[in-house]
Amino acid sequence: MAATVELVAFARAVSRLLGWAYFLSWSGSFYPQPVSNWRRRSTLGLAIDFPTLNVLGFVSYAISTGAFLYSPTIRSQYAFRHPESPETTVRFNDFLFAAHGAVMCIVIYSQFFPSVWGFKVDARQRASLAVLGIFWGCIVGILVTLCTVQLRGRDGGYDAHGWAWLDVIYALGYVKLITVFIKYIPQVYVNFKRKSTIGWSIYPMLMDFFGGIASLAQLVIDSSLQNDWSGIVGNPVKFGLGNITIAFDIIFIYQHYFLYRHSDQSLEEEDEWEAERQRLLSQPVY
Repeated sequence: MAATVELVAFARAVSRLLGWAYFLSWSGSFYPQPVSNWRRRSTLGLAIDFPTLNVLGFVSYAISTGAFLYSPTIRSQYAFRHPESPETTVRFNDFLFAAHGAVMCIVIYSQFFPSVWGFKVDARQRASLAVLGIFWGCIVGILVTLCTVQLRGRDGGYDAHGWAWLDVIYALGYVKLITVFIKYIPQVYVNFKRKSTIGWSIYPMLMDFFGGIASLAQLVIDSSLQNDWSGIVGNPVKFGLGNITIAFDIIFIYQHYFLYRHSDQSLEEEDEWEAERQRLLSQPVY
């Protein structure tokens, strides 16, 4: 019996360690790219679709994790729908990571505005119609869920038997998953089109890779401690984040270290000349 108690205590300690390890790794991954942009005084090489979707995703994730941690209504509704493991597997480090990520995503997105930072921005660096469609589609989806809860939910959404406020929080979480899956694709394409990863930092991907493994490991340990694997189903966002992140990190690592490892600085200079040409062409002629 004593050995079992010690094993459980050890597992909880490992879970906390993994939680903060993934928090530090994923949170630290936000800094190499804006620092690189700052040093180069340019955003060339970085797809603007990436930070555009990141802003929406992390704001949604911050609201979602915050509600799971601090809203009595959401916690009680979660417990009602998951009676086998009524305690959510969302941890404080999840919320801290999401809130910090939302702030950093806004900072990175702001670097695409020359009036704010004075960086070189290519005239072609505009969010694609597909990404804008996904961006606004996600917002519409959240609003539709909110209206459905208000109109069809019992007791104004406070009764978990039907449409409830928990479904709105789940919708925010799924928005995060959608943005995570979509946001990497434009950057993969930009690297492929340029046949180079110059201007885009590999270090966030390396830190993402480690953080994804630590995040999944913590989720597995927490679910095993509850003797109920529905904890993974009850926290699909964290489970999906880890898997999607790891999959794309492998693609980026392959592009950087194997596929385009011989690309040189001349490509960046070519991009800068093109950006300057586009700027001059956009100026009015008197």
